[in-house]
Amino acid sequence: MTACIVGWAHTPFGKLNGETVESLIVRVAGEALADAGIGPKDVDEIVLGHFNAGFSAQDFTASLVLQAAPELRFKRATRVENACATGSAAVHQGIKAIDARAARVVLVVGAEQMTTTPAAEIGRNLLKASYVREEAEIDGGFAGIFGKIAGLYFQKWGDQSDALAMIAAKNHKNGVGNPYAQMRKDLGYDFCRTESEKNPFVAGPLKRTDCSLVSDGAAAVVLADVETALKLKKAVTFRAVEHVQDFLPMSKRDILKFEGCALAWQRALAQAGISLGDLSFAEVHDCFTIAELLVYEGMGMAPTGQGARVIADGTSAISGKLPINPSGGLKSKGHPIGATGVSMHAITAMQLTGTAGDMQVKDAHLGGIFNMGGAAVANYVSILERIK
Repeated sequence: MTACIVGWAHTPFGKLNGETVESLIVRVAGEALADAGIGPKDVDEIVLGHFNAGFSAQDFTASLVLQAAPELRFKRATRVENACATGSAAVHQGIKAIDARAARVVLVVGAEQMTTTPAAEIGRNLLKASYVREEAEIDGGFAGIFGKIAGLYFQKWGDQSDALAMIAAKNHKNGVGNPYAQMRKDLGYDFCRTESEKNPFVAGPLKRTDCSLVSDGAAAVVLADVETALKLKKAVTFRAVEHVQDFLPMSKRDILKFEGCALAWQRALAQAGISLGDLSFAEVHDCFTIAELLVYEGMGMAPTGQGARVIADGTSAISGKLPINPSGGLKSKGHPIGATGVSMHAITAMQLTGTAGDMQVKDAHLGGIFNMGGAAVANYVSILERIK
């Protein structure tokens, strides 16, 4: 272990009137440093995760972090992007700087403002995370891509509408306890399972309750090397970090297998020297409920085609053998693209320090994170453990 999370900050996710990308970035940067007990002058490097793709007119945003404090001026700052895994890409980039001994303290920020963009443009912006040459004309935007995946899965393995509704209901119930979540409402299984005026079909077999929300928001974590971290008030270390990138075109892959996800988990568990059953919980990328179902299989919680058993038998419930998305996941929390991966790391650190409040998993000691960009193209896994 070479890097630790020593502080964090998190805005609420949702439609944040009066905020800008700049104000969100500045807010969490300052709050995370204060939480860590580290002065801006002690930061060696800054990494910003910001997808943008047209959501903001300001496309050169790395230096906006510097506006959190005058002492950040002249610090190294870089913006990274890897579609919906942009936030985790930023975290992993910060870890690399510490691994290389190029930095002792790295400030990582993830942010996105999406709700000020007209709905049609939102769809076009998100489709930039697909293989445009082949996939840009799929009806329904990115929901259409996952609607297609769900339809193919249903054809091969049978109608999974019950399982998807159970996943949606679980995550909305969990989200009630998350003070940062965009939708803190327990919708219940019946509402999620039934087509209605308030829950229409959106794409293929996916209904509105199967789709994550368009959101504004930001999160930040402060990373430090172990020697520095042990001098501070808290330290959550990385037992493993893995990044597996797959082909972009869905036509070049078996899209029902999420092979990059599976390989990232296999490598991370081996690196950490643990088995999946050793994890206390995991925060995973449920941009759509079918994605969480496929992640169950990619993680090894169930064989291919049998992910439904994980939700049906209660394994992934917050009180189950391996709670999945105790935060409510993207489904309840919202999905401001650049902030999502950083949020996952901040919330996992909260769980491991026993400060997660009403979303706390009992006796949490090892946390897993899976954040993906595109349809399992960019696959990031982190495994975290508290050491102080």
